[in-house]
Amino acid sequence: MNRRTVLGVGTMATAGAVLGLASPAAGAPRDAFTSHGGEGGSPVNQVAAAYQRERTRAGGNWYSYLSVAGVGGAPRVAVQENADAVVEAYSVNKVAVAVAVLDKVDRGRLTLDQRVEVTAAIVVPGGDGIFGLDTGYPSSVTLGHALAALLTVSDDTAVRLCGLVCPAAELNQILIAKGFPHTQVQPVANPNRFFLGTSTARETHDLLQALVAGTLLSPASTTFLINLLRSPIAFTDGIRRTMSSAERARVATKAGWFADARHEAGIVFDAAGAPVLTYVLFADGQADSDNFGATHPAVQARAAMGPKFLTAVSGVTYPAAPARRPRTYRPTNGG
Repeated sequence: MNRRTVLGVGTMATAGAVLGLASPAAGAPRDAFTSHGGEGGSPVNQVAAAYQRERTRAGGNWYSYLSVAGVGGAPRVAVQENADAVVEAYSVNKVAVAVAVLDKVDRGRLTLDQRVEVTAAIVVPGGDGIFGLDTGYPSSVTLGHALAALLTVSDDTAVRLCGLVCPAAELNQILIAKGFPHTQVQPVANPNRFFLGTSTARETHDLLQALVAGTLLSPASTTFLINLLRSPIAFTDGIRRTMSSAERARVATKAGWFADARHEAGIVFDAAGAPVLTYVLFADGQADSDNFGATHPAVQARAAMGPKFLTAVSGVTYPAAPARRPRTYRPTNGG
């Protein structure tokens, strides 16, 4: 077990996974390993087989929860492996940060067009994103701009900008109130700053499901957040790497990486815009820990899973779900 991992609530086997089951068999350990055949058969079985093959090839530790929409949209569990282990979520928790900020927007405490100050002291040098490339400080941006940078190019300075309007203690309380006690940022001495903290695969899965169901935020905030995660400039090294532009638009995703961890979580939509697959893929302990590019074993595994997941759910429909079509991508050539 990775040193950054602690036991979460619920039972967790040493290295177990439930594959291709709507729920664990009666009397079986919650994360006991079960196999249900090859890639043929139901979408659940196909997702499970693709996951198992690629995660085995990549090696290391995996903390995963994947579900496919069943009859009436009720999720059928395809994979749960160490799903209740509390792990460092890294930048995947930027989705939770955005949820807390947008909750304050929904309650009239903040607005997306209000400005936040970008000072030289708040910029994270050498990290991910775009603010660190700008030498023109002090400056200011809208809160909506900060959230866009947070969830598309995974900007580290944008985390600090969110902390200015939603301090760590308040952020954690918002997430607890919404039912996510293990999805928490880690406070530091400065109340407006924090490390990105922890989650479990199951809680991140449930947060994403609540988001697309429209029960987490207002309709406007829900659409705003999902559009960012589905945008063409959102993470493309993992699940979306070998997809067409139209296929990528069907996937809302957020990745996180630090030390030897390589995480990704998101939602696959059908052609009508209904959510048909929710995936959380936390991984650490693989080889090549200094490689943060597309050739890292866990990232390669997710890239191989992506098209297979799309194929597996190609016939799955969820007519009762809110239709969330992607924004039309219109490339330009200047002017």
